[in-house]
Amino acid sequence: MQTRMNIAQLTPELYRAVVALDSAVKKSGLDNRVSHLVKLRASQINGCAYCVNLHVKEALDDGLNAQMLHLVAVWRESPFFDSRDRAALEWTESVTLAAQSGIPDNVFEMARGAFSETEIAQLTIAIGTINIWNRIAVSSRLQHPVDEKSEARDVKGAIRSESI
Repeated sequence: MQTRMNIAQLTPELYRAVVALDSAVKKSGLDNRVSHLVKLRASQINGCAYCVNLHVKEALDDGLNAQMLHLVAVWRESPFFDSRDRAALEWTESVTLAAQSGIPDNVFEMARGAFSETEIAQLTIAIGTINIWNRIAVSSRLQHPVDEKSEARDVKGAIRSESI
């Protein structure tokens, strides 16, 4: 897959506006764990490999549990996630898939049971922001980096599978 375009170069003023929005979200006071879960889950839903890769690395750097991060895609089936995590993930899915979900009242009530209205507003803006980033990266066909260790393992794995 080849990168299609560089939106940051093509529309620098608009790109800077998205960066500023992202910066404001980071400074909003939204819980760090929740923020990582939102970014990762929305990126998974939107099929954004670049953002999934980035946000897993950031979450690991911030000390989140690696096994938990592997299970975000199946959060409903995992005991790693408490009621606050579950409310944030349910809200993330519903807002990210707004055209399909309609963002039902029961999902809002679940969020309201775990977050204040200000936190729900922060969470909603955070979800919207990661959705913007996902759309920029996916439409541009932005490629995630592959570190040398991963690349070496892939080559070894390919060699092993060819010899079987």
